[in-house]
Amino acid sequence: MPDASARPGGRGWLLRLVIAFSFAQGAVSMARPAVSYRALSLGADERAIGVIAGVYALLPLFAAVPLGRRTDHGRCAPLLPAGVVLIAGGCALSGTAGSLAAMAAWSGVMGLGHLCFVIGAQSLVARQSAPEEQDRNFGHFTIGASLGQLAGPLAAGALIGADIDRTSAFALFVSAAVAALALGSLWRIEHVRSAGPRPERAAKAPVLGILRARGVPAGIFISVAVLSATDILTAYLPVVGEDRGIAPATVGLLLSLRAAATIACRLVMTPLIGLLGRTALIVVTCSLAALLCAGVALPVPVWALGVMLVLLGFCLGVGQPLSMTTVVQAAPDEARSTALALRLTGNRLGQVAAPASAGLIAGVAGVAAPFVMLGGLLLVAAGLGARSRPGGSGKSEGPGEREDPDEREEPGERDRPVRAGDPGPTAPRP
Repeated sequence: MPDASARPGGRGWLLRLVIAFSFAQGAVSMARPAVSYRALSLGADERAIGVIAGVYALLPLFAAVPLGRRTDHGRCAPLLPAGVVLIAGGCALSGTAGSLAAMAAWSGVMGLGHLCFVIGAQSLVARQSAPEEQDRNFGHFTIGASLGQLAGPLAAGALIGADIDRTSAFALFVSAAVAALALGSLWRIEHVRSAGPRPERAAKAPVLGILRARGVPAGIFISVAVLSATDILTAYLPVVGEDRGIAPATVGLLLSLRAAATIACRLVMTPLIGLLGRTALIVVTCSLAALLCAGVALPVPVWALGVMLVLLGFCLGVGQPLSMTTVVQAAPDEARSTALALRLTGNRLGQVAAPASAGLIAGVAGVAAPFVMLGGLLLVAAGLGARSRPGGSGKSEGPGEREDPDEREEPGERDRPVRAGDPGPTAPRP
């Protein structure tokens, strides 16, 4: 077990990180629809909007692994203000852009800033949490994302009016200011003693070696499946509503209920893990989410659709934080930030591929078909989750894991050696 002195006392740092993430994610969630409206005012068509959105998702992919490597070598905290500055700069400069090429470029800067912040923040949670705290802390950390995703689009909708050119630019300036508010929570957020440089060890973990670690591919796929379900649900529920005659205001309420249920799930993550254990919780929630996604495709009454979306939001709230823990505990101790960066890379690729696939399926089989596709994707994630427990790591799955202590591997039985004085926060417990 890691030395308690290697972590900051209390959880004030985690609360401040959640607050900062709420502002950063809220700024991005406000800016992305504003960018689309701003591009429309500059004469963009659907293809140009898609390109601008794609630049946001794809451009940062080239920086993900190098940023993860850099974080494995040293401190996490410098990435946080750097990410905030890039987000704020991308938002503000998008508001002044006079061409679609400039909009795409600043959208990419915004995406790079978001990636920097998330890699730094996730690495900080992994490094400053004891193994038995990681599920809970990752769950609470992702509440920041949910709050930002809930408030950002609502704020953008309130600010953007009939004069799209002027109001979308104003919304982008406001989003830049919101991002800057995150800086106030980042002062001395990293405990310096937990951030010793480890350049020699980090260099020994190649990307393919990390991806071969049992549990890492499953954790990445679970994350991609859950994120794809959330994105496609947000994008296609309005289309389903239009097809079934559901008012846009009602669709917005349904999506808000889904987001609120996700937040509620993450607040009770610890007792759920204590009841079922991490593996069973992933399998159960992904399986239920698969059935509920398929159920959205059925022509049910609005009240039934609301119940399904609340349950679906609760189930989808499990996948992201627990996939972070799965990846962190499965990866080599010296390459956790790189593993988290690979997980984010998978997320970004999923954000591009899943909507494109859903569009093709919807064009052939109807607007409800993408939800059936998501059901299949989540069933695969449930199957992988059942096998995602890291092999040979000796790491506990959580406070509720029913594991025979006699079957836990001793430090000498691990696949990779543990050096004396190893500061890694997931070193085997005595």
